[in-house]
Amino acid sequence: MALSLTKEQRAKVVDSLQRFAGDHLDQDMSDLQAGAFLDYILKEIAPFAYNQGVEDAQKSLLRFSEDLSGSCFEEPMTYWDERGATRVVRRKP
Repeated sequence: MALSLTKEQRAKVVDSLQRFAGDHLDQDMSDLQAGAFLDYILKEIAPFAYNQGVEDAQKSLLRFSEDLSGSCFEEPMTYWDERGATRVVRRKP
């Protein structure tokens, strides 16, 4: 999946790259150079972060779904015990 930025996001990132190059590398970077560098980063490096985010989300969803019965449990056969009381969903004992 190709990562893309809006025009506004791209302009902000290009400005940031130019500032970084000037402050930390003592290099002036044109809009064209910074844009080309950004394209390289989006193509070559950004997928590592994207893939890690997908993997982290998958792990989180799996962890949640594995404990679904533990996090959402309602005791059965309580009609007569709790008549008129509010039913509470609680963790499975």
